[in-house]
Amino acid sequence: QVQLVESGGGLVQAGGSLRLSCAASGSMFSINAMGWYRLAPGKQRELVASITRGATTTYIDPVKGRFTISRDNAKNTVYLQMSSLKPEDTAVYYCNADVISTQLRYLEVWGQGTLVTVSS
Repeated sequence: QVQLVESGGGLVQAGGSLRLSCAASGSMFSINAMGWYRLAPGKQRELVASITRGATTTYIDPVKGRFTISRDNAKNTVYLQMSSLKPEDTAVYYCNADVISTQLRYLEVWGQGTLVTVSS
């Protein structure tokens, strides 16, 4: 069974930075795309950033120029470096991965979420 474990959330003042990490563990053949979603109170979940195995990245407009997604394929880990944080970035951030199992089946795996709170 594949699991994603996130870390790095917390409380930060506006303008500050945080780095989220998400490590995949368990038996798997490979991991394709990985991404970070966020869910803020009263809002719908949104895909913040994604990265393919070949390191092609996408971002939503509100975080462009402030957030950077990266991954280490050898460690099955994805990162989200967040800078110039704003109160509107406050949310629970979830890691997501498109995993190919050892049986060559597609699995969509989610992390447990990590809370990011940005104070004004």
